[in-house]
Amino acid sequence: MNTQIQTQLPIPPHFNPNKVSEVWRVPYQQRAAEAEVWAKQHDIKPASLDKTRICLLLIDVQNTFCIPEFELFVGGKSGTGAVDDNRRLCEFIYRNLEVITTIVPTLDTHTVTQIFHPIFWVNDAGEHPIPAATSITPEDIEQRIWKVNSAVAHTITNGDRELLEKHAYHYVKKLTQDGKYPLTVWPYHSMLGGIGHALVSSVEEAIFFHCIARQSQTQFEIKGENSLTENYSVLRPEVLEDFEQRPLGQKNTRLIKQLLEFDAVIIGGQAKSHCVAWTIDDLLTEIKQVDATLAKKIYLLEDCTSPVVVPGVVDYTEQADAAFARFAQAGMHIVKSSEIIEFR
Repeated sequence: MNTQIQTQLPIPPHFNPNKVSEVWRVPYQQRAAEAEVWAKQHDIKPASLDKTRICLLLIDVQNTFCIPEFELFVGGKSGTGAVDDNRRLCEFIYRNLEVITTIVPTLDTHTVTQIFHPIFWVNDAGEHPIPAATSITPEDIEQRIWKVNSAVAHTITNGDRELLEKHAYHYVKKLTQDGKYPLTVWPYHSMLGGIGHALVSSVEEAIFFHCIARQSQTQFEIKGENSLTENYSVLRPEVLEDFEQRPLGQKNTRLIKQLLEFDAVIIGGQAKSHCVAWTIDDLLTEIKQVDATLAKKIYLLEDCTSPVVVPGVVDYTEQADAAFARFAQAGMHIVKSSEIIEFR
């Protein structure tokens, strides 16, 4: 394979870069008609005819992470990170409509009573941990600083409080043993059925336009709905087994296989330090088990992703940059959305 991505298509007139930071309704029928006309005007062929099959994997480009004032806005160092990233991402999709075969957006998907939400934990006073400012370690549980809220056992383990406590301790301990981030108590976010769960409107519009213009079904991937484990990566939950070594979650083997069959996979989304890095890391692990040279098929849109930065609280910029450096050393390509990319 030696194909060059020619970023020569103009950006359709409907795209308004100033609306990327806003939530609004996509006029589907109007955009569908425009996309069909656009495809004819620019001789854009159906994706089924692609000789080089290219996947655009978009990690959690949702309102909850990408719109200012929402629960977990990823501002990065600049403070406007995800908004700037998505403006560039939309332009990338439009300019490269004719070569992107399939777009795969992941959707972080949560309900209230999950192990990383405040309601799951209480202290002796019955207070819940402060979200985003609280990490829970095995020592915290051993010293009873934080304990499982026995009331949530009703909906998670059929009222078995002891079972839920055993799992929670095992889970937190397993994160430490595996060298992962400690259990972070997050604000309620990406709530199933809520506005935060939806794709950013401008990105949704670009994806819809691609779907019509290329006659290529968008492939949505749900992750994160398991009450008993985090799921930063779309390819697997953080912990696969419970305290009795029974399956807790499963790898997304179908998606892993599919990604490895594409000629190239381009990755962007949020956040660079968490769900993006975890997904790429898991993909790299799978690649090494099959053929390490397959890493050369992966292209990371560095200017379409930002790390988690909460001024005065946490800054994961260094961790995110270190992860991307490691991915590059493994053979992956770090690229910018404005580049003309040559696939080898």
